[in-house]
Amino acid sequence: MNEVNADRRASLNQRRRVRRTGVSRPCRIAISVDEAERLNLEDAARSEGLTVSAFVAEKAIAAAHNGIAPVAGPFREALVELARATIQVQKVGVNLNQSVAALNATGEAPENLIQYARYATAVIDRLDQIAVEIKQRLP
Repeated sequence: MNEVNADRRASLNQRRRVRRTGVSRPCRIAISVDEAERLNLEDAARSEGLTVSAFVAEKAIAAAHNGIAPVAGPFREALVELARATIQVQKVGVNLNQSVAALNATGEAPENLIQYARYATAVIDRLDQIAVEIKQRLP
């Protein structure tokens, strides 16, 4: 399969912004980005299951409504790391909880209990490192 067909198939799986019933959007806004920014936008949109246009529109409208300035520079990197670590904490928390439930039910520790506990500790340590990095970058 060629790259164009793969891109088209991937875009079919992405959703567009939900149109509000009876409300049209006749105004268009165009932005210009360089190649690296375009790739970043595509990755971010794909991670949320959106088209690039829907992603940009949702983020811009949310920022305008909430008066929140977009996160820039080193804070963006820290925020991405924090989001990754949060997902890891959630996943390991579920696994650790299941292992502890098995321990409580059987009276014997599952083989993976220690592994999950060590991983949880490593993820928490990484979150601590991110917090220190953020604190150092604050003015």
